[in-house]
Amino acid sequence: MLPLQAGGIGLAIASLILASTPPAKAAPSTLRGQISVAQVVEMLDEAPRNATARQVLTAYLAGVGESAGVLVDLAAGEKAKGPCKTSLKLDDQIVRQALGSMAADRQRAIQEPATPIILRDMLKRAGCRMG
Repeated sequence: MLPLQAGGIGLAIASLILASTPPAKAAPSTLRGQISVAQVVEMLDEAPRNATARQVLTAYLAGVGESAGVLVDLAAGEKAKGPCKTSLKLDDQIVRQALGSMAADRQRAIQEPATPIILRDMLKRAGCRMG
């Protein structure tokens, strides 16, 4: 499992995005090296016609989903029933909806990290109680 730290996977994904799209169109990471809303939206837009973008998006979403599952399992501890009412779900349409109107504001989308927004939405939709 890849470590989730600022600059780690974010820079790797940003590098793959930059390598697969023209430099003038590539969305940057946040100033802290996190994957930006703009980057994820760019991957969502490019994935249907660009195999590299599709692979990067798949890897990113798999990492987010797997991490969310681990967090939920840790929160459940030894309890028989986990902290969520339904199972966690994540796909491209759910992500696009979670990022919603923030994606329309290009300047904000460049600086806003996507992963916390996606995780919060996923946990909310599943009815998870994490505290």
